[in-house]
Order: sequence, then structure tokens, then C-alpha cells
Amino acid sequence: MTGQHGPAIVVRGLEKSYKDLHVLRGVDFEVAAGSIFALLGSNGAGKTTVVKILSTLLKADAGTAGVHGFDVATEAGKVRESISLTGQFAAVDEILSGRENLVLVARLRHLRNPGRIADDLLARFSLTEAGGRKVSTYSGGMRRRLDIAMSLIGNPPVVFLDEPTTGLDPQARIEVWQAVQELARHGTTVLLTTQYLDEAEQLADRIAILHEGRIIVNGTLAELKALHPPAKVEYVEKQPTLEDIFFAVVGAGPNDAGANEQEVR
Repeated sequence: MTGQHGPAIVVRGLEKSYKDLHVLRGVDFEVAAGSIFALLGSNGAGKTTVVKILSTLLKADAGTAGVHGFDVATEAGKVRESISLTGQFAAVDEILSGRENLVLVARLRHLRNPGRIADDLLARFSLTEAGGRKVSTYSGGMRRRLDIAMSLIGNPPVVFLDEPTTGLDPQARIEVWQAVQELARHGTTVLLTTQYLDEAEQLADRIAILHEGRIIVNGTLAELKALHPPAKVEYVEKQPTLEDIFFAVVGAGPNDAGANEQEVR
């Protein structure tokens, strides 16, 4: 399985067990290039195990998987050159500034013009004003945005985001969602794992639900909704969502994510 044509990710019959615990029981899915694919499931469903196999950190017991046209088992080095992985906790150095974190990674990857790369990413993720500040002063949402920015150094075509909004407050989650949407706008393929239904609904082009080691449904949001037709009602009163209420109370909307970023924690 070589080359770079067709789907960005192909998974066939993936199985993984830990002694008597069968975590994956034959997982199949594909991810189109340049799309956001959400792997949705509760804790323990096997989402992180799938990501570890796809990122060559773990070997499958059975089945095959390819990323960017390369087989994860036989071409692990090529796969690692094609991906970036962001885990559940921001892997940033709090002593350094945001810009220094980016410059450091660019230098470690032996890229030219690390300063320009850092400045471009700071601008792309609305962190320019905070770029000179120590990361220890950043909010949770800012740290995660910086973490995602760091993962893009070297322009990997495929990015894995393993539960990127775990532990974040509602406004920080919106900030991270905007950062993920920014990835797709630039043509990056994103595989996102999450246990939050609203996150999958907001972000994903396609959603696969992983349950007890198997994909039990896979489709667009419209296709998934068609599986459960809406109930007929004579009168519907539009109630505000919790998100509407939250931003009405705090006085900021989803597009004002950077408005309160001067807060020092």
C-alpha cells in the first residue's frame, strides 16, 4: 500500500486485544483527503487505540491500515513523516513564550526560516498578540490552539486530534473548534476522536460511532439523522440552547473567542 492517491486513511478489519480484553473487534472506515472525520464513542470504546495504531505507536493484532497511502505496519517511517498527533493534554513548554515554542519545534525539524514559520502560525491561530508571553499565562483554549499550531510545523497532510477539548471550559472549546475548522480550510485531513456529541456535530464531515470495539454507524450528520426521523409535533417553541444562554450571559459569542484572552492564569 504505497502512493498518495485515494482516501487519506483506510482501515480494514482492525483488531486489538489486551490479554482477555477485546478492545477492537474488526474496525473498518475510510477518511477522505481534506475532510474532518469524527470517531465518536464513550470512554473505553477504543478510540485512542485506533489513533495509536494509525500513528504507529501500537501494532494491531489483525487487519490493515494505511495513512496517506502508506501501510502503518510495513511503512511506519513514511507514515510518521505524513502525520502529526495531538493528545488530550497540551504538549507545550510553559517556561517559553508561544513564539519560542514554535521556533524550537521548527528548528528541531531543521526547517528554514523558523521565525517566519512561527509568526505565520501565530497569525493563523489568532495568537500574535500573545506570542511574546510565557505559555504559563495562557488560557486553556490558547494552549490547545498553540499545541495544534505546533503540530502543523512541517505541513503534515494528516493530523490526529485525540479528544482535543478534554477538560476545557465552554468558551475554550469553541476556540479549539475554530482552530480545527481552520485546518480543514487549508486542506489538512483531520481525524478527531471525541466523546462529545455536540463536538462531532459541529465539526465533522463524517461521523463514525465506535461502540464495544466496532463501528456501528458511519455517515454524514444528515445520514445519521435520517436513521431516526423526527417526531411529529403540532407546535414547536424554539428554546435557546445552552450555548446561546452561555454566550448571552458572558457577553461574547463563538466568533469573539479571542476577546478575553488577556486573562492570566
